[in-house]
Amino acid sequence: MSLYKRGDVYWSYIWKNGIRYAKSTGTDKIRAAQDFDRKHKLELDFKASRPAELNPEMKFGELFARFLADAEVKQFHIERSKVFLPYFAEMPIGEITKNEMIRYRKERHKQKKLAETTINRDIEVIRHVLFWAVEERILPANPLARSRLARARRVKRPILSIQEEEQLLAVAAPHLKNIIIAALDTGMRRGELLSQRWEDVDFFRKLLVVTKSKTAEGESRELPLTTRLSELLTLNRKPKGLIFTFGDLAIRAIKTSWRTAIKKSGIRHFRFKDLRTTFNSRLIEAGVIKDVRMELMGHSRNEDTNDLYSQIELPLLREAISKLETWTTLHRNALAVPVTPTSVLPDMAQQPASALLQ
Repeated sequence: MSLYKRGDVYWSYIWKNGIRYAKSTGTDKIRAAQDFDRKHKLELDFKASRPAELNPEMKFGELFARFLADAEVKQFHIERSKVFLPYFAEMPIGEITKNEMIRYRKERHKQKKLAETTINRDIEVIRHVLFWAVEERILPANPLARSRLARARRVKRPILSIQEEEQLLAVAAPHLKNIIIAALDTGMRRGELLSQRWEDVDFFRKLLVVTKSKTAEGESRELPLTTRLSELLTLNRKPKGLIFTFGDLAIRAIKTSWRTAIKKSGIRHFRFKDLRTTFNSRLIEAGVIKDVRMELMGHSRNEDTNDLYSQIELPLLREAISKLETWTTLHRNALAVPVTPTSVLPDMAQQPASALLQ
């Protein structure tokens, strides 16, 4: 069988000449996935029957342009390309080797202080594009197929305390305040939050279905709403469109407004992504098991016979969020910190338009 489930979506995995070709079916329905799988096989057979157009002299910039036009491209690929394209654009793809990746890594470190995992993301995209070139018979083999990525040292990240949370929410700009609340109560990534739509909120069942995610496991996952987040969304409910906006305009970035809020609050340095770590840490302290936490956060659980659960049912997710609410309530009461009001979206129209890009 060439169909396997990743999260709630079936993927088609087909092996040809020792190479695995993976493609998301985009559905959780088995019949639709089987139809997709058959088409995937036919597509690969057709490509294999075409005469090869091997062209190792092709510039990487040209290859990437073809990749954008013809492949299944994610926003992540486009974002990372802004960093590595200036270095590789004029380089023939036949000259991209493991040693060239070592030189690229050194060059990136010269430019600024970076974590190894940041550069790993660049190399992963380049490797993905070269695999696509092999599929299209532009390259005979991927020179980066077996290249090892640098291992990053584990760094202890700060966890936002309830006291720090209240200090941060007290000074955050209104549009940012709502995003912070949602991040702390769902564990969603920044990109997921800024892409989330009203159409994917089930107010009757108090569920949020993730509109868009960087991972297959994160796509379309169901997240039970906390009372705080449910009230916030209900107060500002709209029939459609993006949930987190500045007025009626999409929010493109929150870097500057986040830094401003951190500085004004007087708390320790935190990255926005540390809110996701905080969500996970609070679930741990609330007694939520690993499999359930990973399901809520959209992580791959690499399902096998040793998994505690092959699929996490909704009642378990609701129980986890209930435990989280109990934990946060106890800690707020212990500190005698009042719960932050949730109705803040109407004030967003009072902010200057320049804050949209902050």
